[in-house]
Amino acid sequence: MDAMVFASRVQDIRTQLYRTAYGYLGNEQDSLDAVGEAVYQGYRARKNLREPDYFTTWMTRILIHVCYKEIKRRSKQSIAEIGEVKAEDLDSLSLQEAIAHLPEELRAVIVLRYFTGLTLSETAEALRIPQGTVVTRQRRALKYLRVELEEDA
Repeated sequence: MDAMVFASRVQDIRTQLYRTAYGYLGNEQDSLDAVGEAVYQGYRARKNLREPDYFTTWMTRILIHVCYKEIKRRSKQSIAEIGEVKAEDLDSLSLQEAIAHLPEELRAVIVLRYFTGLTLSETAEALRIPQGTVVTRQRRALKYLRVELEEDA
């Protein structure tokens, strides 16, 4: 894939990439940084993309890895600064905070399905898991969020 085609394809999905990053990271600046890093990594690896029809999924996977690295970096930093989250602190979570407290495997499904708007099959492909697993994780995540948000109300 040449540079001009890559730039054009990225331009077409930039909003989707930002929504995905924001769903993981929860703030504008970190999300913009993550998208920039993912585009850079994608550009460098563009010749490795075997199937151009899967460009969006491929870029989304790169972005997810960038977001995971940032979450891991934050986690190490916040453990030293904040300590563990107490159960009573979870009672007053907003939706974004509740999503941030989901286990990574559940959060990934929620972010891709509801913030990015991927279909079940696209989500399964992006996460490289069976579609049935996406359904199960989505159901578990929504149940958890419902409980957390009802307690908050």
